[in-house]
Amino acid sequence: MRSVRYDDGVPASVHRMRKSAFALTIISLAAVGCTTNPTPVIALGPWGGSHVTMQVTSVGARLEYDCAEGVIEEPLRPDSEGRFTATGTHTPGHGGPIRVGEILPSFRARYDGHVKGEQMSLLVTFTETGAQLGSFELRRGSSGVLVRCL
Repeated sequence: MRSVRYDDGVPASVHRMRKSAFALTIISLAAVGCTTNPTPVIALGPWGGSHVTMQVTSVGARLEYDCAEGVIEEPLRPDSEGRFTATGTHTPGHGGPIRVGEILPSFRARYDGHVKGEQMSLLVTFTETGAQLGSFELRRGSSGVLVRCL
């Protein structure tokens, strides 16, 4: 049986093997690109400190302060140095009971933080005015200490 050869003298079967190997390499590289690890989120669960508590979830966080509350509307994803920025809302409260039907104003806020081990620092900035609340120091697993406004 006579073997078919290309102009370069290489048998056709070798050309087919090279094409198959090339295609397999491309497919493998594409698959690796699709399976990159997502950026990790900050440890889920309670974080607390003086005048603040925060419950971190996979989609954001809920905060309670002495006389206010906040919502972070996106996952908390720190960079390689532990810093994160996320957006959400901040709703100031007031002394005394909240009346039936009372709607408290809510303000857009940016939450800037830094996590190192079990510790977190957090600064809240009101988006519209630039006014800041904090800085707060939180510890993972702590329920925090709130002094409710009267």
